[in-house]
This record gives sequence, structure tokens and C-alpha cells, in this order.
Amino acid sequence: MKIIRMAGKSVLTLLMIFSLLRNFYVYGNKTMSNYSGIHSVAYVTVPTVEVAKKLAHDIVKNKLAACVNIIPQVISVYEWENKINEDPELLMMIKTRTDTVDALTDYVKKNHPYTVCEVISLPIQNGNEQYLKWISDTVPPMNKQEQKDDV
Repeated sequence: MKIIRMAGKSVLTLLMIFSLLRNFYVYGNKTMSNYSGIHSVAYVTVPTVEVAKKLAHDIVKNKLAACVNIIPQVISVYEWENKINEDPELLMMIKTRTDTVDALTDYVKKNHPYTVCEVISLPIQNGNEQYLKWISDTVPPMNKQEQKDDV
């Protein structure tokens, strides 16, 4: 009889663990957007508002991003050529498709005044679905952009 009670407790414990894990999985999938990972936010620092505005307008006009926020008054501390530097900069927060980040990076590198410019990105895992859909509607997938360029 003891063996049956112990086996019953083990089965009950396994069922409770399974139920908890299932709830985490279901909850995680319910809160994740259908657009998870399709979009990214890229960050670029620039020396002046003029550079930021020119890059931002060109990036949006060329369908490399749906929106660029220009955030003023950033202080950057960094090492360059064996010296510690501190400079005022602006931060560009760029919303785009993940598959467009490489083209965006190439564009920024060709049009940025720095020798080595910052272009880093993070995937957007969740957010306002209408906003994410707007990004999708505004920035065509890279394969469609490449087809348009080939014509």
C-alpha cells in the first residue's frame, strides 16, 4: 500500500510540474506578438542634429525603416585609438524589419561621417500589434525591395 501511495505522489508531482510548465508556455505564447522577431530596432549615434536629420529622412525615404526617433543630449564615453574620449552625441532609434538591418547598416556606413559608426540592433519580441503591422506595411521585405531594384 505504501508503494502505491508513493507512486501516486510521484505521478501527482509530475502532473503538477507538467501543468505549471504548460501554463508558462501558454501564457508566453499568448503575450508574444504574431510579429515576434520580424522587426528590429537599430541604434545609431551621430555627432550633430543635421547629420541625424539627413540620415533619418534618407533612411525613411529609401524604405529602410518606418520611423526614426532622434534623441538629443547623449554623452558617449568610449575608447578610440588608445584614448578615453567623452563626446556629446545624438541617438537615432530606428524601427525596421529584421531582414533589412544589413541594408540599413550598409547605408549608414556609406553616409555617416565617422570612420567606424555605431549601428547595432535588437529584435523586437513584443509590442503593439497595430504598430508592428504598420512597420511591416511601410518597410517591404528585402526580397521585394531587391526585386524592385532589379526592374
